Amino acid sequence: MEYATLLFERRAHVAHVTLNRPERLNALNQLLVDELRAVAETIEADREIRAVLLTGAGRGFSSGADLTQDNLLQAAQGSLGAVVRESLLKHFNPMVRAWYDLSAPVVVAVNGVAAGAGMSLALAGDIVIAARSATFLQLFAPKLGLMPDLGSTFLLPRLVGTARAKGLTLLGDALSATEAMEWGLIWGCVEDAALRTHAEAIAERLASGPTQAFKRIKTIFNAQPAPSMSEQLALEAVAQAALGDTRDFAEGLTAFREKRSPNFSGE
Repeated sequence: MEYATLLFERRAHVAHVTLNRPERLNALNQLLVDELRAVAETIEADREIRAVLLTGAGRGFSSGADLTQDNLLQAAQGSLGAVVRESLLKHFNPMVRAWYDLSAPVVVAVNGVAAGAGMSLALAGDIVIAARSATFLQLFAPKLGLMPDLGSTFLLPRLVGTARAKGLTLLGDALSATEAMEWGLIWGCVEDAALRTHAEAIAERLASGPTQAFKRIKTIFNAQPAPSMSEQLALEAVAQAALGDTRDFAEGLTAFREKRSPNFSGE
């Protein structure tokens, strides 16, 4: 399938996806959002893909939703709220959910700015690596009189705590990559020139790992924790039992006994 606003390539077991509207700092217009959802569905359907790398072309990861779209301008005399709601329910929300729910682990390489909806998309990944010069911005309220969306109100408090989540969204101050790493918002930051190589190495490492275990880990971590330790232990037991029947566990056990590195097949 050909895409107009993103680049997609499968290299061995890693899917490489690049937001490709550099002239607009990869602002998320409806076409890009719909293509992101479509490529996520393509990835999910491809059993050969065992890890994903998402990044942006040009100077930034994504400047957020494209507010120059015609449907917003045309609604200036009507209900902008109705347009926003329809856009979220039909396009943006299904897209970010498709990425958040991907079975394969997603590595996000944040180059430059990740603002608003672009920041939400980045945080939907599993391992987020940022260039040293990257910045994270939540400008919904200070600049637009809106609140964060695309899951940021769910993700931010879980990642950095309520106090910092409120500060980021109420004030809209830029958060550097170094600060984001120190806060626990992202996994790490590296020098700009090393970003792509570092992120690719992580994605390739994940692609050679125990795919079924990674899928179960994502499912458990992405869900709300169980109300009690006993219920969480029960969930773990069910998942662990299923993994015990995989070829990867058999290989891991054999490799452990033979004192060698496992060769996981993803099955």
